[in-house]
Amino acid sequence: MKKGLVALGILLVLLLIVYLWPVPQKGFAELSEKVSHQDRQSLLDFRSQHPPKHLQVNGKDWEYVAFGSGEKTILFLHGMTGAYDIWWQQMLPLSNDYRVISLTYPPAGTLDELGEGVLAVLDAEGVQHTYVVGTSLGGYLVQYLMARHPERIEKAVLGNTFPPNDILRQKNESLIRILPFLPNWVVMGVFRKNFVETIYPAAGHSELVLAYMLEQVSGRMSKAQVVARAKAVIEPFIPPDPQALGIPVMIIEVDNDPLVEVALREQLKATYPTAEVHTLHAVGHFPYVNEPETYTELLRSFFAR
Repeated sequence: MKKGLVALGILLVLLLIVYLWPVPQKGFAELSEKVSHQDRQSLLDFRSQHPPKHLQVNGKDWEYVAFGSGEKTILFLHGMTGAYDIWWQQMLPLSNDYRVISLTYPPAGTLDELGEGVLAVLDAEGVQHTYVVGTSLGGYLVQYLMARHPERIEKAVLGNTFPPNDILRQKNESLIRILPFLPNWVVMGVFRKNFVETIYPAAGHSELVLAYMLEQVSGRMSKAQVVARAKAVIEPFIPPDPQALGIPVMIIEVDNDPLVEVALREQLKATYPTAEVHTLHAVGHFPYVNEPETYTELLRSFFAR
């Protein structure tokens, strides 16, 4: 009896060790050896020159940057995997003519929580009206903000994203339920595999995209953030009518996006039939990272009109 209890205790300890096994911590500088010197240094310099501010909203820490000049403000909202600095190649050139703001989502698991945090950042920076650019989850959040707070948005860009839909919910709802119970190393390992085998090839084997994404799963992004973002991305809401609200919309899609299938891209365009649409070719899910000049010029042209 006693030996059995000891064996059980040892087994439980071993299981706990396996469950809590840490994810190796690596930063962008270490992961970007194959990235061109210019691109690598560009991001490292941005981080050094634009350290983030912090704002507490409902007990959660919102990390963000705000800089630039100009009467108009552009707010950038990243996707499932990303942080405030993923937009550095757009923020730097556009900051000459606009004030730019970009943030990182804390573990806020509902669109309402995310919306509250976004508005709190805008309020903290004294911004009443803004242009907004969102990609993937960020594009989904832009639509939610248009529906709930249209008075704060002047123009909207929906990049590599989807409207409220049943496709993602049906595919991912069961997985999202068990996600909180999976070990951290398992969650990050699944993301890592997807980055290497799917995201990287679709981005034309961009070493910059791969290094940035790998940093996210090497200690920069927490499992709590993954769980919260996954819940938000399938939360339903009634999409807005931008035309009735007087909000010009531009859609940027990619014809080989591995994370937004054709059916979702078509649903997005059908949901916003008056939107200006630009289809990029063979650049994957993160075109603002591996095709920054093209992406930035689309934004500049849209916001200037």
